[in-house]
Amino acid sequence: MPIRYSYSDIKKITRGLKEKLGKGGFGTVYKGKLRSGQFAAVKILNKPKADEQDFINEVATTGKIHHVNVVKLIGFCAEGSRRALIYEFMSKGSLDNYITCREGSISLSWEKLYEISLGVARGIEYLHRGCDMQILHFDIKPHNILLDENFTPKISDFGIAKFYPTKGSIPSLTAAGGTPGYIAPEIFYRNNFYKNIERVSYKADVYSFGQLVLEMADREKKVNAVDESLSDVYSPYRLHDQLSSGNLPIEDIEKEENIKARKMMITGLWCVQFQPSNRPAMNKVIEMLEGDFESPQMPPRPVLFPADSMITDGGRLSLTSDEFTESNSLAENSGGHIGNILLSAGEGQHATR
Repeated sequence: MPIRYSYSDIKKITRGLKEKLGKGGFGTVYKGKLRSGQFAAVKILNKPKADEQDFINEVATTGKIHHVNVVKLIGFCAEGSRRALIYEFMSKGSLDNYITCREGSISLSWEKLYEISLGVARGIEYLHRGCDMQILHFDIKPHNILLDENFTPKISDFGIAKFYPTKGSIPSLTAAGGTPGYIAPEIFYRNNFYKNIERVSYKADVYSFGQLVLEMADREKKVNAVDESLSDVYSPYRLHDQLSSGNLPIEDIEKEENIKARKMMITGLWCVQFQPSNRPAMNKVIEMLEGDFESPQMPPRPVLFPADSMITDGGRLSLTSDEFTESNSLAENSGGHIGNILLSAGEGQHATR
Protein backbone atom coordinates (compact mmCIF):
# COMPACT_ATOMS: atom_id res chain seq x y z
CA MET A 1 0.00 0.00 0.00
CA PRO A 2 1.17 3.60 -0.57
CA ILE A 3 3.08 5.26 2.29
CA ARG A 4 1.63 8.37 3.92
CA TYR A 5 4.04 11.31 4.10
CA SER A 6 3.79 14.64 5.91
CA TYR A 7 4.13 17.85 3.94
CA SER A 8 7.47 18.52 5.61
CA ASP A 9 8.58 15.12 4.24
CA ILE A 10 7.47 16.25 0.78
CA LYS A 11 9.58 19.39 1.09
CA LYS A 12 12.62 17.33 2.11
CA ILE A 13 12.11 14.77 -0.67
CA THR A 14 11.94 17.51 -3.31
CA ARG A 15 14.59 19.73 -1.69
CA GLY A 16 12.06 22.49 -1.28
CA LEU A 17 10.28 21.87 -4.60
CA LYS A 18 13.53 22.72 -6.37
CA GLU A 19 13.43 20.74 -9.65
CA LYS A 20 10.21 21.01 -11.65
CA LEU A 21 9.58 18.19 -14.11
CA GLY A 22 6.34 19.46 -15.61
CA LYS A 23 2.96 21.02 -15.04
CA GLY A 24 -0.52 19.87 -16.00
CA GLY A 25 -4.15 20.56 -15.31
CA PHE A 26 -4.10 18.70 -11.99
CA GLY A 27 -0.82 19.84 -10.52
CA THR A 28 2.90 20.44 -10.78
CA VAL A 29 5.41 17.57 -10.76
CA TYR A 30 8.79 17.82 -9.06
CA LYS A 31 11.76 15.47 -8.99
CA GLY A 32 12.47 14.02 -5.58
CA LYS A 33 14.73 11.54 -3.84
CA LEU A 34 13.50 9.16 -1.15
CA ARG A 35 15.48 8.12 1.90
CA SER A 36 16.26 4.83 0.19
CA GLY A 37 18.05 6.75 -2.56
CA GLN A 38 15.31 6.01 -5.06
CA PHE A 39 14.28 8.91 -7.30
CA ALA A 40 10.60 9.80 -7.39
CA ALA A 41 8.17 12.12 -9.17
CA VAL A 42 6.15 14.18 -6.70
CA LYS A 43 2.90 15.74 -7.93
CA ILE A 44 1.57 18.64 -5.87
CA LEU A 45 -2.15 18.83 -6.65
CA ASN A 46 -3.61 22.20 -7.65
CA LYS A 47 -7.19 21.63 -6.56
CA PRO A 48 -7.21 19.25 -3.60
CA LYS A 49 -10.44 17.46 -2.83
CA ALA A 50 -12.32 18.85 0.14
CA ASP A 51 -12.88 15.47 1.73
CA GLU A 52 -9.60 14.02 2.97
CA GLN A 53 -11.07 10.55 3.46
CA ASP A 54 -12.30 10.40 -0.16
CA PHE A 55 -8.81 11.31 -1.33
CA ILE A 56 -7.23 8.64 0.87
CA ASN A 57 -9.73 6.03 -0.34
CA GLU A 58 -8.93 6.85 -3.96
CA VAL A 59 -5.20 6.69 -3.22
CA ALA A 60 -5.69 3.29 -1.61
CA THR A 61 -7.50 2.07 -4.72
CA THR A 62 -4.82 3.41 -7.08
CA GLY A 63 -2.15 1.94 -4.81
CA LYS A 64 -3.47 -1.56 -5.53
CA ILE A 65 -2.63 -1.22 -9.21
CA HIS A 66 0.51 -3.22 -9.92
CA HIS A 67 1.46 -3.76 -13.54
CA VAL A 68 4.66 -3.28 -15.52
CA ASN A 69 2.84 -0.85 -17.82
CA VAL A 70 1.21 1.31 -15.14
CA VAL A 71 3.17 3.86 -13.10
CA LYS A 72 3.54 2.76 -9.49
CA LEU A 73 2.17 4.99 -6.74
CA ILE A 74 4.70 5.00 -3.90
CA GLY A 75 3.06 7.37 -1.44
CA PHE A 76 0.86 10.37 -0.79
CA CYS A 77 0.36 13.39 1.41
CA ALA A 78 -2.98 14.56 2.82
CA GLU A 79 -2.30 17.27 5.37
CA GLY A 80 -4.85 20.01 5.82
CA SER A 81 -5.61 21.34 2.35
CA ARG A 82 -2.33 20.02 0.96
CA ARG A 83 -2.40 16.99 -1.31
CA ALA A 84 0.51 15.28 -3.04
CA LEU A 85 1.16 12.01 -4.85
CA ILE A 86 4.55 10.30 -5.07
CA TYR A 87 5.22 8.08 -8.08
CA GLU A 88 8.17 6.10 -9.35
CA PHE A 89 10.49 8.29 -11.41
CA MET A 90 10.49 7.74 -15.18
CA SER A 91 13.84 8.85 -16.54
CA LYS A 92 12.89 9.13 -20.22
CA GLY A 93 9.92 11.41 -19.61
CA SER A 94 6.69 11.27 -21.58
CA LEU A 95 6.03 9.69 -24.97
CA ASP A 96 5.05 13.15 -26.19
CA ASN A 97 8.75 14.07 -26.28
CA TYR A 98 9.45 11.41 -28.90
CA ILE A 99 6.54 11.58 -31.34
CA THR A 100 5.93 15.31 -31.77
CA CYS A 101 7.26 17.24 -34.75
CA ARG A 102 8.89 19.96 -32.70
CA GLU A 103 12.57 20.76 -32.92
CA GLY A 104 14.80 18.65 -30.71
CA SER A 105 12.43 15.69 -30.45
CA ILE A 106 14.04 12.26 -30.68
CA SER A 107 12.82 9.84 -33.34
CA LEU A 108 12.24 6.23 -32.26
CA SER A 109 12.56 3.14 -34.45
CA TRP A 110 9.47 1.29 -35.66
CA GLU A 111 10.50 -1.62 -33.44
CA LYS A 112 10.52 0.64 -30.38
CA LEU A 113 7.23 2.31 -31.33
CA TYR A 114 5.65 -1.11 -31.76
CA GLU A 115 6.89 -2.26 -28.34
CA ILE A 116 5.55 0.93 -26.74
CA SER A 117 2.12 0.56 -28.37
CA LEU A 118 1.91 -3.08 -27.25
CA GLY A 119 2.94 -2.15 -23.71
CA VAL A 120 0.30 0.59 -23.50
CA ALA A 121 -2.32 -1.84 -24.80
CA ARG A 122 -1.38 -4.34 -22.08
CA GLY A 123 -1.60 -1.64 -19.44
CA ILE A 124 -5.09 -0.54 -20.53
CA GLU A 125 -6.26 -4.15 -20.73
CA TYR A 126 -5.06 -4.63 -17.15
CA LEU A 127 -6.99 -1.57 -16.00
CA HIS A 128 -10.14 -2.77 -17.76
CA ARG A 129 -10.11 -6.43 -16.77
CA GLY A 130 -7.03 -7.46 -14.82
CA CYS A 131 -7.08 -5.78 -11.40
CA ASP A 132 -9.41 -5.70 -8.39
CA MET A 133 -11.24 -2.63 -9.68
CA GLN A 134 -12.49 -1.98 -13.19
CA ILE A 135 -10.81 1.27 -14.15
CA LEU A 136 -11.67 3.58 -17.04
CA HIS A 137 -8.81 6.02 -17.52
CA PHE A 138 -10.46 8.57 -19.88
CA ASP A 139 -7.24 10.47 -20.61
CA ILE A 140 -4.99 8.18 -22.64
CA LYS A 141 -2.62 10.46 -24.58
CA PRO A 142 1.14 10.76 -25.24
CA HIS A 143 1.68 13.15 -22.31
CA ASN A 144 0.29 10.52 -19.91
CA ILE A 145 2.46 7.68 -21.20
CA LEU A 146 5.77 7.77 -19.33
CA LEU A 147 8.92 5.88 -20.30
CA ASP A 148 11.53 4.33 -18.03
CA GLU A 149 15.23 3.96 -18.79
CA ASN A 150 14.46 1.01 -21.12
CA PHE A 151 11.61 2.86 -22.86
CA THR A 152 9.07 0.62 -21.17
CA PRO A 153 5.78 2.57 -21.32
CA LYS A 154 3.73 3.15 -18.18
CA ILE A 155 0.27 4.72 -18.01
CA SER A 156 0.06 7.65 -15.58
CA ASP A 157 -2.31 10.35 -14.33
CA PHE A 158 -5.58 8.91 -13.06
CA GLY A 159 -7.01 12.35 -12.30
CA ILE A 160 -10.29 11.76 -14.18
CA ALA A 161 -10.36 7.97 -14.05
CA LYS A 162 -13.50 6.15 -12.93
CA PHE A 163 -13.32 3.15 -10.60
CA TYR A 164 -15.94 0.40 -10.45
CA PRO A 165 -16.27 -2.85 -8.49
CA THR A 166 -15.56 -5.99 -10.48
CA LYS A 167 -18.96 -7.47 -9.63
CA GLY A 168 -22.25 -6.00 -10.76
CA SER A 169 -23.10 -3.75 -13.66
CA ILE A 170 -21.50 -0.39 -14.19
CA PRO A 171 -23.95 2.49 -13.83
CA SER A 172 -24.59 4.82 -16.75
CA LEU A 173 -21.75 7.31 -16.86
CA THR A 174 -22.98 10.88 -16.77
CA ALA A 175 -19.64 12.70 -16.55
CA ALA A 176 -16.43 12.03 -18.43
CA GLY A 177 -13.66 14.17 -19.77
CA GLY A 178 -10.44 13.92 -21.67
CA THR A 179 -8.14 15.82 -23.99
CA PRO A 180 -9.15 17.20 -27.40
CA GLY A 181 -7.80 14.96 -30.11
CA TYR A 182 -8.16 11.83 -27.97
CA ILE A 183 -11.74 12.12 -26.69
CA ALA A 184 -14.07 9.43 -28.03
CA PRO A 185 -16.92 10.78 -30.21
CA GLU A 186 -19.60 9.57 -27.80
CA ILE A 187 -18.09 11.75 -25.05
CA PHE A 188 -17.56 14.75 -27.30
CA TYR A 189 -21.06 14.75 -28.78
CA ARG A 190 -22.71 14.20 -25.43
CA ASN A 191 -20.77 17.04 -23.81
CA ASN A 192 -21.26 19.52 -26.65
CA PHE A 193 -24.31 18.67 -28.72
CA TYR A 194 -26.53 15.93 -27.37
CA LYS A 195 -26.89 15.78 -23.63
CA ASN A 196 -29.06 12.67 -23.47
CA ILE A 197 -26.46 10.13 -24.54
CA GLU A 198 -26.48 7.93 -21.47
CA ARG A 199 -23.72 5.39 -21.78
CA VAL A 200 -20.00 5.74 -22.20
CA SER A 201 -18.05 2.51 -21.90
CA TYR A 202 -14.49 1.25 -21.80
CA LYS A 203 -14.52 1.67 -25.59
CA ALA A 204 -13.73 5.36 -24.95
CA ASP A 205 -10.26 4.28 -23.79
CA VAL A 206 -9.96 2.08 -26.89
CA TYR A 207 -10.64 5.12 -29.07
CA SER A 208 -8.02 7.20 -27.25
CA PHE A 209 -5.51 4.36 -27.60
CA GLY A 210 -6.20 4.23 -31.33
CA GLN A 211 -5.52 7.94 -31.70
CA LEU A 212 -2.32 7.52 -29.68
CA VAL A 213 -1.07 4.69 -31.89
CA LEU A 214 -1.93 6.51 -35.12
CA GLU A 215 -0.09 9.61 -33.94
CA MET A 216 2.92 7.43 -33.17
CA ALA A 217 2.72 5.87 -36.63
CA ASP A 218 2.06 9.06 -38.58
CA ARG A 219 5.55 10.31 -39.26
CA GLU A 220 4.33 12.75 -41.89
CA LYS A 221 1.79 14.44 -39.66
CA LYS A 222 1.48 18.18 -40.04
CA VAL A 223 0.99 20.54 -37.14
CA ASN A 224 -0.78 23.90 -37.31
CA ALA A 225 -1.48 23.34 -41.01
CA VAL A 226 -4.36 25.79 -41.20
CA ASP A 227 -4.70 25.76 -44.98
CA GLU A 228 -4.51 21.99 -45.36
CA SER A 229 -7.51 19.76 -45.96
CA LEU A 230 -8.84 17.50 -43.22
CA SER A 231 -7.49 14.47 -45.11
CA ASP A 232 -4.02 16.01 -44.91
CA VAL A 233 -3.96 16.88 -41.21
CA TYR A 234 -6.11 14.15 -39.64
CA SER A 235 -3.93 11.07 -39.15
CA PRO A 236 -6.68 8.40 -39.42
CA TYR A 237 -7.78 9.77 -42.79
CA ARG A 238 -4.29 10.04 -44.25
CA LEU A 239 -3.03 6.69 -42.98
CA HIS A 240 -6.17 4.85 -44.13
CA ASP A 241 -5.88 6.43 -47.59
CA GLN A 242 -2.18 5.61 -47.80
CA LEU A 243 -2.70 2.02 -46.68
CA SER A 244 -5.53 1.55 -49.18
CA SER A 245 -3.51 2.98 -52.05
CA GLY A 246 -0.21 1.35 -51.11
CA ASN A 247 1.57 4.69 -50.87
CA LEU A 248 2.87 4.41 -47.30
CA PRO A 249 6.44 5.72 -46.92
CA ILE A 250 7.61 2.58 -45.10
CA GLU A 251 8.52 0.35 -48.01
CA ASP A 252 12.27 0.86 -47.61
CA ILE A 253 12.47 -0.48 -44.04
CA GLU A 254 13.16 -4.06 -43.02
CA LYS A 255 10.34 -6.53 -43.67
CA GLU A 256 9.77 -7.25 -39.95
CA GLU A 257 9.53 -3.56 -39.11
CA ASN A 258 7.26 -3.00 -42.10
CA ILE A 259 4.86 -5.66 -40.80
CA LYS A 260 4.84 -4.14 -37.30
CA ALA A 261 4.26 -0.65 -38.69
CA ARG A 262 1.25 -1.87 -40.70
CA LYS A 263 -0.12 -3.73 -37.68
CA MET A 264 0.06 -0.56 -35.61
CA MET A 265 -1.75 1.46 -38.26
CA ILE A 266 -4.49 -1.05 -39.01
CA THR A 267 -5.07 -1.76 -35.31
CA GLY A 268 -5.23 1.96 -34.60
CA LEU A 269 -7.75 2.46 -37.39
CA TRP A 270 -10.00 -0.24 -35.94
CA CYS A 271 -9.81 1.44 -32.53
CA VAL A 272 -10.95 4.85 -33.83
CA GLN A 273 -14.13 3.61 -35.50
CA PHE A 274 -16.98 6.03 -34.79
CA GLN A 275 -19.36 3.44 -33.37
CA PRO A 276 -18.10 1.99 -30.05
CA SER A 277 -19.48 -1.43 -31.01
CA ASN A 278 -17.13 -1.49 -34.02
CA ARG A 279 -14.03 -1.00 -31.89
CA PRO A 280 -12.23 -4.06 -30.51
CA ALA A 281 -11.81 -4.61 -26.78
CA MET A 282 -8.25 -4.28 -25.54
CA ASN A 283 -7.66 -8.04 -25.38
CA LYS A 284 -8.49 -8.18 -29.09
CA VAL A 285 -6.21 -5.21 -29.71
CA ILE A 286 -3.33 -7.12 -28.13
CA GLU A 287 -4.14 -10.15 -30.29
CA MET A 288 -4.08 -7.96 -33.40
CA LEU A 289 -0.70 -6.47 -32.49
CA GLU A 290 0.85 -9.79 -31.46
CA GLY A 291 -0.68 -11.91 -34.25
CA ASP A 292 1.64 -13.56 -36.73
CA PHE A 293 -0.42 -12.51 -39.73
CA GLU A 294 1.25 -9.98 -42.01
CA SER A 295 -1.81 -8.15 -43.28
CA PRO A 296 -4.72 -7.70 -40.84
CA GLN A 297 -8.12 -6.91 -42.34
CA MET A 298 -8.54 -3.23 -43.14
CA PRO A 299 -11.34 -1.44 -41.27
CA PRO A 300 -13.74 1.03 -42.92
CA ARG A 301 -12.41 4.54 -43.35
CA PRO A 302 -12.94 6.36 -40.00
CA VAL A 303 -15.55 9.10 -39.83
CA LEU A 304 -15.66 12.16 -37.61
CA PHE A 305 -19.40 12.74 -37.76
CA PRO A 306 -22.52 10.55 -37.31
CA ALA A 307 -23.63 11.34 -40.86
CA ASP A 308 -26.43 8.78 -40.98
CA SER A 309 -28.27 10.13 -37.96
CA MET A 310 -27.19 13.74 -37.63
CA ILE A 311 -29.74 16.52 -37.68
CA THR A 312 -29.30 20.23 -37.18
CA ASP A 313 -31.30 22.14 -34.62
CA GLY A 314 -30.79 25.88 -34.49
CA GLY A 315 -27.16 25.61 -35.52
CA ARG A 316 -26.44 22.83 -33.06
CA LEU A 317 -25.91 19.16 -33.80
CA SER A 318 -27.76 16.32 -32.17
CA LEU A 319 -27.91 12.56 -32.53
CA THR A 320 -30.65 10.01 -32.37
CA SER A 321 -30.57 8.21 -29.04
CA ASP A 322 -29.69 4.83 -30.57
CA GLU A 323 -26.38 6.15 -31.92
CA PHE A 324 -24.48 5.04 -28.85
CA THR A 325 -26.49 2.18 -27.39
CA GLU A 326 -23.89 -0.26 -26.16
CA SER A 327 -23.35 -2.40 -23.12
CA ASN A 328 -21.24 -0.88 -20.38
CA SER A 329 -19.87 -4.25 -19.32
CA LEU A 330 -16.08 -4.37 -19.19
CA ALA A 331 -16.20 -8.16 -19.49
CA GLU A 332 -17.32 -8.07 -23.14
CA ASN A 333 -14.87 -9.76 -25.50
CA SER A 334 -15.21 -7.71 -28.06
CA GLY A 335 -4.59 12.54 -33.85
CA GLY A 336 -4.96 15.83 -34.94
CA HIS A 337 -7.00 17.63 -32.29
CA ILE A 338 -10.45 16.34 -33.11
CA GLY A 339 -12.35 18.46 -30.61
CA ASN A 340 -11.33 21.63 -32.41
CA ILE A 341 -11.94 20.08 -35.83
CA LEU A 342 -15.43 18.99 -34.85
CA LEU A 343 -16.33 22.41 -33.51
CA SER A 344 -15.13 24.21 -36.61
CA ALA A 345 -16.40 21.74 -39.19
CA GLY A 346 -19.67 20.68 -37.61
CA GLU A 347 -21.40 23.87 -36.52
CA GLY A 348 -24.68 24.51 -38.33
CA GLN A 349 -24.15 22.16 -41.24
CA HIS A 350 -24.88 18.61 -42.22
CA ALA A 351 -21.60 16.73 -41.98
CA THR A 352 -20.36 14.47 -44.73
CA ARG A 353 -18.11 11.43 -44.59
